Amino acid sequence: MISSAMIETIQGYVPAVNIYLQEPMAQHTTFRIGGPAECVIEMENAVQVAKLQRYLRQVEYPFTVVGNGSNLLVSDKGYQGIVLLIGKKMSEITVEGTRIRAQAGATMAQAAAAALKHGLTGLEFASGIPGTLGGGVVMNAGAYGGELAQVVREVQVVNGEGEELCLDNETMEFGYRRSILRKKPFTVTEVTMELQPGDAAQIKDKMDKLAAKRREKQPLQFPSAGSTFKRPEGYYAGELIMKAGMRGFQIGGARVSDKHCGFVVNMGNATAADVRDVICEVQSRVKECFGVELEPEVVFLGDF
Repeated sequence: MISSAMIETIQGYVPAVNIYLQEPMAQHTTFRIGGPAECVIEMENAVQVAKLQRYLRQVEYPFTVVGNGSNLLVSDKGYQGIVLLIGKKMSEITVEGTRIRAQAGATMAQAAAAALKHGLTGLEFASGIPGTLGGGVVMNAGAYGGELAQVVREVQVVNGEGEELCLDNETMEFGYRRSILRKKPFTVTEVTMELQPGDAAQIKDKMDKLAAKRREKQPLQFPSAGSTFKRPEGYYAGELIMKAGMRGFQIGGARVSDKHCGFVVNMGNATAADVRDVICEVQSRVKECFGVELEPEVVFLGDF
């Protein structure tokens, strides 16, 4: 358990108002699920991130970094450790010519809106993605043929020793739903993207059309973490799940969406255990029917 002495030390790095004890993680995930974290600390800048990570590693205290929680399932028991929250208080966006520089807590949708405002094209695909840029570059988030690898030029990170580094696009080793950050204990603090001049009306029209597609095809009325599974090579996860007869499959309050089988949704009262059990059953059925291993995109946090 976190000690009062640790809290006092942490208050030397961040304002006391940014520290929350026994904070329900359901408030910090798009699933709207999750028990309390021992401590949640809202980050404001890279210096705070660096100092806190260096301290927490020195004292060997467990911690994790969370953005908008759009790809996260937190245990019903919560998380016995410290959550460094990179969100609203670390979401500044600046535009210089065709470059957008954004703190890691800015959402991809906010960055896309800034691009539209300045008549820049190349980020329309991100306009409906709720995740933060920090989390987005870790997994090379994308949709409708676009992905962050196409526009990211530099990523500012804090490494395992609490040092600030700058990684270029090549160093990031982007691939399908992955980057080098999947394998490194780095925390993203800022992202720089290079876009192209475009016509604001055309950019807005493309965003509107993508938004209409999302409303038509995705169960946006229910809390979820977006696509639950990565796309298996040569297949579409949602199609395999549907053909395996899992459309509408439900355990407790968690359900395979009737609208899009690639989504597991919270019908209103789902627990993390419900979601986990649905995911496991879907994996088992798809493996049995087609011999395909479905890999979750969702990250599990805490004791399941």
